[in-house]
Amino acid sequence: MPAPLVVAVVGPTAAGKSDLAVALSEHLDGEVVNADAMQVYRGMDVGTAKITAAEQHGVPHHLLDILDVTETATVAEFQTLARAAIDDCLKRQKVPVLAGGSALYVRAILDDFVFPGTDPEVRARLETELEAKGSGTLHEELAAKDPKAAEQILPSNGRRIVRALEVIEITGGPYVATLPEHHYVYEGAIQLGLDVPRPVLDERIDRRVDRMFDAGFVAEVRGLLNKGLIEGRTANRALGYSQVIALLNGELDEAQARERTAQATRRFARRQDSWFRKDPRITWLPYNAPDLQELALDVLETVMAEGNRAGAPGVVEVTTGRGADDARG
Repeated sequence: MPAPLVVAVVGPTAAGKSDLAVALSEHLDGEVVNADAMQVYRGMDVGTAKITAAEQHGVPHHLLDILDVTETATVAEFQTLARAAIDDCLKRQKVPVLAGGSALYVRAILDDFVFPGTDPEVRARLETELEAKGSGTLHEELAAKDPKAAEQILPSNGRRIVRALEVIEITGGPYVATLPEHHYVYEGAIQLGLDVPRPVLDERIDRRVDRMFDAGFVAEVRGLLNKGLIEGRTANRALGYSQVIALLNGELDEAQARERTAQATRRFARRQDSWFRKDPRITWLPYNAPDLQELALDVLETVMAEGNRAGAPGVVEVTTGRGADDARG
């Protein structure tokens, strides 16, 4: 008997992941499991391009709007919640369809990924050092202890640098040794990636940012500040939110906030795409294929029939046309 199907739709932001996940769920009698770390927060709707109730087409969505902005979402906690949602779907004979742009979160859910423990004293000391020395200095320390880990973490990402140094101190081994290998915990897992040429992706991101600001992004952030957004350790780091906070503080005008949000999102999208490209199990599909849903279903059927749930690397060759360039995802 074939293993139960678990589908993941991955790729950079603004590629159209959410729309494809809904379409596949409708066809497969499935349910969507959110794998976006920021869409778990209540009230962070416009700035995260969260799918609306109307756009969900009645398809149940898991892990949306489950935390307040003052709460912290760790990868380990997200893994537990997402796997519980997947198991619930499988128990009810529904196909879970993950949709998300964070390679770390997707791999933590799908792969054999065990998180090292934490030590409050070590973590507190490292966070104090981060505050005093800055992330750049701690990144240099990480590079000396684990060069491969330093290559994978941006010097500006203080939270991940602290975590890497904590794991190294606790385990006595390199941080990269704790990262998952390409080994699914779900035998029926299949990953579909949406391939968007970089110039096209940049244009889509710029349009999305303009739509966000036109749709009330500034008002959304103002309201969330009253709910403790600044106090939250994770939520206020979402793309665009720090830029709008600077706008509200008088440090930027709206044009500058828009442009800096677009710049940060374009950089993030490049990192997303780079990370996903390292996973040979992903089957890449042209984002604007006129028959994208049918193409994705054909890939699923082919992979399942062959019994090779690792997927076929590379971009599927089809004739592409002008797709829905403003699709979300």
